[in-house]
Amino acid sequence: MAVAAGAPLPSARLHLFGVGVICLSVFIVLHLFDVMILQHGFYANAATRAHEITASLQPNRGAIYIGDHDSVDRFPVAINHRLYLVYLDNRYIIPEDQDRIVDVIAKQFAYDASQITRLREKLAKEDDPYEPIEKDVTEEIVQQLKKERLPGVGFILSPKRFYPEHDLVAHIIGFVGKNNEGEDVGRYGIEGYWGEELSGSGGYYAGARSAAGKWIPLAGKLFQPAIDGADITLTIDRTLQAKACQILAMSVERYSAKSGTLVITDPSTGAVRAMCTVPTFDANAYNVVSDVTVYNNDAIFTPYEPGSIFKPIVMAAALNEHTVAPGEPFYDTGIVTGGDCDKPIKNAAGKAHHDTNIRGIIEQSINTGMVHVAERLGKNRVKSYIEQFGFGTKTGIELDTEVAGNIGSLSVHRGDRFDCYTATASFGQGITVTPLQMAMAFGVFANGGVLKRPYIVDRVEMPDGKVKHHTGGDIRRVLTPRAAATMTDMLEGVINQGQAKKAQVKGYRLAGKTGTAQIAEGGRYSEDSFNHSFVGFGPVEKPSFVMVVKLEEPNVKYSSESAAPTFGEIANFLLRYYRVPPSS
Repeated sequence: MAVAAGAPLPSARLHLFGVGVICLSVFIVLHLFDVMILQHGFYANAATRAHEITASLQPNRGAIYIGDHDSVDRFPVAINHRLYLVYLDNRYIIPEDQDRIVDVIAKQFAYDASQITRLREKLAKEDDPYEPIEKDVTEEIVQQLKKERLPGVGFILSPKRFYPEHDLVAHIIGFVGKNNEGEDVGRYGIEGYWGEELSGSGGYYAGARSAAGKWIPLAGKLFQPAIDGADITLTIDRTLQAKACQILAMSVERYSAKSGTLVITDPSTGAVRAMCTVPTFDANAYNVVSDVTVYNNDAIFTPYEPGSIFKPIVMAAALNEHTVAPGEPFYDTGIVTGGDCDKPIKNAAGKAHHDTNIRGIIEQSINTGMVHVAERLGKNRVKSYIEQFGFGTKTGIELDTEVAGNIGSLSVHRGDRFDCYTATASFGQGITVTPLQMAMAFGVFANGGVLKRPYIVDRVEMPDGKVKHHTGGDIRRVLTPRAAATMTDMLEGVINQGQAKKAQVKGYRLAGKTGTAQIAEGGRYSEDSFNHSFVGFGPVEKPSFVMVVKLEEPNVKYSSESAAPTFGEIANFLLRYYRVPPSS
């Protein structure tokens, strides 16, 4: 048989066929190696998804409550709303169903023409498994949509944190926001500090399913239930918080202050009864604020130079050490050299008080007198007592973003030589504190000399029914009862005979101190920018509260004209609200 010219010989054909078979075999082996070894995880997961039902079970975030002095009821300030995201899965929607879907959705959500057009555009994306159309949809609306049996319309439970009191306790509670992975996380306050306890832990469910997608009962299953978050009840008094913060806001407006801060504690326990910062924000709309600094709880986050409200701290130390006595004479020239200060120290407005005594130093708020007292006490004891009162360290309150303040200037010079930093600290300059620290320090006078630990969480209730009650407790004894009582008597004189008569409440004996502190700007103290503070407690025979009021840069000259009357107005309400008997 003749062979056409150029055609391969039979043996050559067989050779080519053999090479092809070998190549195909190598390809199949390599592919199997890729599938079974290199991509085993991917295909195993795909098989699992095809034959198993899996679900992630989400826990309910714990609620947060506050109480009320006149009621046994609790009031929720942070709860969860069951809301849903509505989406389209176009793989299950045929063209004939689209008009009906548009009609139902548009009617339910009151769509206008442009919204209907966007909905049709989403429906036109063939085989798209996920096209969100509405979020934050209520359970009621979801049930109505489910009754319509719309093909390809799905629902995803998307719980949303809700704050019924809006801005009332926003700085205490904080809020729930998203992290970089899109997960809900607590920010600031209770939501941030107690995030782990509130969030609980997720569960897991897995079981085999048939080709039709139904669970196979005999195939076994795995189930780990979700554990809900704990519920937290705070020590905050709802009525007192509302009224005190309202008065503070009115004062901020009345005196054109940049901000205002308030803390009220129970001196016998350390419980915080009210705490607020002005301006505030609505925790339900935290993302629409003009400046994120509005989230800061100034009572614990923003330290400042306290000024004259700090004088009782150093004076009490001197009384405790018997280095001065209330009736001891003191002659004030209005100017003094404080340690190694570059400039002489003067009183407010350059005033000289001449003949007075140690009690008068507090009642008339004499800077030069405090330098005299601090020098008598000595640098090391001044620093030691300031630390014992709790300054320079965090109070440990159960809120996110607390800071410690700064008393580092007292450690600049070593040794026991009386220096300028110690001199200025005696009247509240060169150191920084927080309003909460000041409240706890004045609580030492109200408690007979004992420093208490502040607390704002009353109890934590776990999902299993276990309840953990919180208390503050004693930190340490700072003063003898006699020294604390003497200091209280001097502070009562500040309100009755001194500079704080506008803090008086008729029928009650109160004690307190004003503070008008220059604000440091660019390394120098401003001549026209001041922070005004007032710290007080009462009634002195059995104190039921300690209160700090701070106003940032009000438009009046002295705190006796701003913070003191604000204190008096709030104290008047508090004493009557708590039905405290008038002083005898």
